[in-house]
Amino acid sequence: MNHRYRTPLKDVRGLGSAKEGTHHFIVQRLTAIALIFLACWFLYFVVGLLHADYLTATDAVAKPWNATLLVAFLVAMFWHAQLGIQVVIEDYVHSHGLALTAQIAVYFICILGALASVFAVVRIALGS
Repeated sequence: MNHRYRTPLKDVRGLGSAKEGTHHFIVQRLTAIALIFLACWFLYFVVGLLHADYLTATDAVAKPWNATLLVAFLVAMFWHAQLGIQVVIEDYVHSHGLALTAQIAVYFICILGALASVFAVVRIALGS
């Protein structure tokens, strides 16, 4: 008799949100908004260097504002890419082991790409 009054809630307790989805959503949107402005600046910057020689290009990158904006663009780009690919893997890779391996690989590839890019900009900016 009591079983008629039980709700399906007992079956889903503990299977709900990990309280990370909203944070992920907000960070992905913030990086997207930042990338709109940074990509516009980057296109303007690259078009300005279209016919420049190597020395002119490195001098332009070495300017503090340009170096700072370029580093911000690179960090936002790799961060946004990692978040986006994470969502794709979560949605379309159904094997737990493969999904975990792919997540770890994407995370480290994005970290490595960001570090290498930022290191290159810093090296140019400091004149080494």
